[in-house]
Formats: sequence, C-alpha cells, structure tokens
Amino acid sequence: MEDRKALGIKPGDTVKVHQKIVDKGKTRFQIFEGLVLARKHGDEPGATFTVRKVSSGIGVEKIYPLYSPLIEKIEIVKRAKVRRAKLYYIREKVAREIKRQMRRMSLVSMATESETDATSRIDAEVKAAEEASTVAEAEVLNEEEIVEDTPVVEVATETAKSETVAEEAPAEPVEVEVEKKD
Repeated sequence: MEDRKALGIKPGDTVKVHQKIVDKGKTRFQIFEGLVLARKHGDEPGATFTVRKVSSGIGVEKIYPLYSPLIEKIEIVKRAKVRRAKLYYIREKVAREIKRQMRRMSLVSMATESETDATSRIDAEVKAAEEASTVAEAEVLNEEEIVEDTPVVEVATETAKSETVAEEAPAEPVEVEVEKKD
C-alpha cells in the first residue's frame, strides 16, 4: 500500500498496469498500457486512476482502484508535464486525429493487400498451376495413346488422299496462251 502511494501516479503519465485475471481456474496477467487521464480521491483507500489507450482505432478507458489486490504491479513508463489535473480533453483530440488518420488509412488499405490476401492469392495460383500441370500430363498421355492407335488409320487415309489426287489430275496437259504487249 505504501509503495503505490510513493509511486506518485499523476495525470499525463504513461503507465503499464499488470492486472490479475482468473479464467476457468487459471490465473494470468493482462497488461494494459496507456495514458493516465485522471486520479481521484487522493491517497485514501478508495483512490482510483483512469487509464486510456487507443486500440485498433478505438479508445479504451479503464478505471482502476489504486490499492486493488487484483493489480499485481504498476509501472510508470514515461512521465509528462501537464497543466491540468484532469485530461478529459484528450478524448476529443484523439478522436479528431483518428478520423484524419482513417481517411489516409482507407486510401492506403485500398492500394495494398494484406498478408492473408497475398498468401491466399499465391495458394490459389499454386493450385491452378498444379491443376494445369496435371491436365497437361493427362493430355500428353491421351496423345500417346492416340499416336499408338493412329498409324493404322493414317496409312488408310494417306492412300485415300493419293487416290483422290490422281483422280483430280487431268489426263491431257492444258496449254495456256499468254499475250505479249509491245
């Protein structure tokens, strides 16, 4: 209790709060890092402090009791000198900055693709290439089977072609007259 009082958390500090969470009999620690917006009720047993962080473009605020047994550890990462006791105005400031960034972010996200999209596209291309190679192999095997069967058929068609050519050829030579111009 005395160590948290001596810690001297003030608005403007960036802190890491290690909170103990019990899930289905297992105890784990959740770390919440953010900016201290306010501290209320001084050093009395009911003292609280509010921490805010922006996660995935959404502002998240948590109010922690200063002397809670569920808080394992509080680390001060960075101290900032501020001129206000309550920094609630940062909520609006951050919202304006996020809106401005979202406009830029939407333009960037349209121009680039995510890693999951890229990997799925590459996987689809690999599958298409594999399917194309299996189809090509199947066609080659079919052509080999056809080539083995076709020589008998080709001989018959060649003789038929030579017979038709012989029939079409005229028996007598034809003379062509060419006029000469002087």
